[in-house]
Amino acid sequence: MDKLKILLPKGRIYENVIGLLGGAGIKVDLPERAYRPTVNQDDLEAKVMKPQNIGKLLELGAHDVGFTGRDWIVETKADVEEIMDLGFDKVRIVAAVPNAIDDHTLAHKRVIVATEYEQIARDWLENRRMNYLIVRTYGATEVFPPDDADMIVDNTATGRTLQENGLRIVDTILESSTRMFASKEALKNPAKKQKIEELKMLFEAVLDARDKVMLEMNCSKDKFDTLVKGIPAMRSPTVAPLYGDDGYAIKIAVNKSEVPVLLPKLKKLGATDILEYELRKVLA
Repeated sequence: MDKLKILLPKGRIYENVIGLLGGAGIKVDLPERAYRPTVNQDDLEAKVMKPQNIGKLLELGAHDVGFTGRDWIVETKADVEEIMDLGFDKVRIVAAVPNAIDDHTLAHKRVIVATEYEQIARDWLENRRMNYLIVRTYGATEVFPPDDADMIVDNTATGRTLQENGLRIVDTILESSTRMFASKEALKNPAKKQKIEELKMLFEAVLDARDKVMLEMNCSKDKFDTLVKGIPAMRSPTVAPLYGDDGYAIKIAVNKSEVPVLLPKLKKLGATDILEYELRKVLA
């Protein structure tokens, strides 16, 4: 099979993607100022590109899989297939204006809109039938109003930066996160499609494991039934007899969020020698 060609996103979302690959056992080593990292898998080949370009490069078919934000796929109108939402770098693409500008004013003036998202902004403005002029920005979009723009269309995670710059959100245009996309050409190739599906399975296992921990404990025979009925598990707990037939060892995988409530409960139900440890992958 030809190597599966992967596009990795340059910039702030790079580390999250590399961490996911590493969790799946795929080590990526990128020398400083380089764009072609080495990969410890013979059937994979990687290149680092700006996330804005990844969608269109996949569409053209020179690469098979890429990681970028949904916002850039929508912005570039790239014709690609979404494989999975990784859940990283969640942001909203919003329209925001200075607090001093009210909705009536917006509807009755020519609005100067500063944005990196020209296509997303234009579609939203056209849908609202607004009179507008778009000014393309290259970062720090929030500093344009009120002197150089009446509105911005930008991404925000919490909205705090907008508030600090005296801006209010008038609409959320779309929600975005880092996702895995594939070219349609690659999915027509059975071998590449299988490899893409295998990567998806590995990534799902890594992401699922990040939300869970393994709890291991001992329990006497007389407390066993009560304890087992009171604990959650993915399917059912793993149970093994202790040496000397002196009770049972029990293992359960649980959500991390359950642990603060669950540990005191387990102790109360008769569990002893409780251990908690991280999981690397969970294949349900």
